[in-house]
Amino acid sequence: MYAAGMPPSTSHRIAFLDWLRGLAAVIMLQGHTFDAFASPETRKGSAFIFSQFFGGEAAAIFLLLTGVTYGLGMNRREHLPAWSRVTAALKRGRYLFLLAVIFRVQNWAFSYPHSSLVDLLKVDVLNLMGVMAALLAVFALANGMQRVRWAAGAGVLIAALSPVVSALPGGTLPQIVLDYVAPSATMFSIFPWGAYFAFGCAVGSMIPLVERGAWNRVMQWSAMCGFALLFSGRYFADLPFSIYAASDFWLDSPALVACKLGIAMLLASGAYLWTEYLTTGWSWMRQLGTTSLFVYWAHIALDYGRLFERWHLRLNAWACGVASVAMIVAMVGGSVLFRRIVWREVPARMIRWWKGSQAAPAPVYVMDSHEAAARTRKRA
Repeated sequence: MYAAGMPPSTSHRIAFLDWLRGLAAVIMLQGHTFDAFASPETRKGSAFIFSQFFGGEAAAIFLLLTGVTYGLGMNRREHLPAWSRVTAALKRGRYLFLLAVIFRVQNWAFSYPHSSLVDLLKVDVLNLMGVMAALLAVFALANGMQRVRWAAGAGVLIAALSPVVSALPGGTLPQIVLDYVAPSATMFSIFPWGAYFAFGCAVGSMIPLVERGAWNRVMQWSAMCGFALLFSGRYFADLPFSIYAASDFWLDSPALVACKLGIAMLLASGAYLWTEYLTTGWSWMRQLGTTSLFVYWAHIALDYGRLFERWHLRLNAWACGVASVAMIVAMVGGSVLFRRIVWREVPARMIRWWKGSQAAPAPVYVMDSHEAAARTRKRA
């Protein structure tokens, strides 16, 4: 992530957001590893429950930070004509959605023959990112604080309407449409998960508006707002009455969105404090954050693929903990190797290798007339 008004760094990336994304990757890695390998008995214990409880925050952070990147991209294109800005935003959505399709096909292939064609239609977090980027592309028409207000309003609207959408009868709609729209315990639907992407777009649109010397104050406000959202969400969730006819806190409640958003803001403030004042040099957490897509892609294949299939749903809590640490270490190592590869040069190197691997015919040496005459005199 890049922004002009952020504190300086050697790579011009926003250090604390990379660190926050790396933390989300760690949370995700342990959550998926426990989910893939924990035995039925282990799933009843507190270790698994806490693992999945904290693991649910990772998706919210990833969606939020992807929205931040999306908003920053809109800022960089404000000098372009209106239609060019919208089409560029739509292309970003197309890119994310194509990644989601490729990801689903890979998972289906790696899990075969235990996978089914229905698995190809599963709505994962990458699918939602692509859809939200397309839906919010119209926000590219706005500039500065206007886009901040539009994106924040969209986030509030999505969160507020989630219980309403959940209560609507969906019998007449195709299942694939319901998977993308209606709140679900197994899918990343627009309601309510899309709210985090919209809020991230608001944050990304606001970052260039912050003066360089004001970031300490901004992050202090982020921490205070995070606490306010967290406690307000819990307070309203515990009230004995509700404006909604029906609402499930863990499925479609706006209070849950407020709680997760508050936690993300608190973690962002902590990440800023850590990266700006408490550490210098290389960070394995930031390393994961700068290659989060690779980490996401690779660990799913390892956790849920056929390579470690014999241990799926068989490990106790301690073994799952060891496996989680091993997965994190493996992903850090893979991330370092991934960053060392100059991917733009890979096609050219493969072509050179292919041409060099084909055996060339032995050169034929032909003597000229002077050399032949000299050799004849020598023999005489």
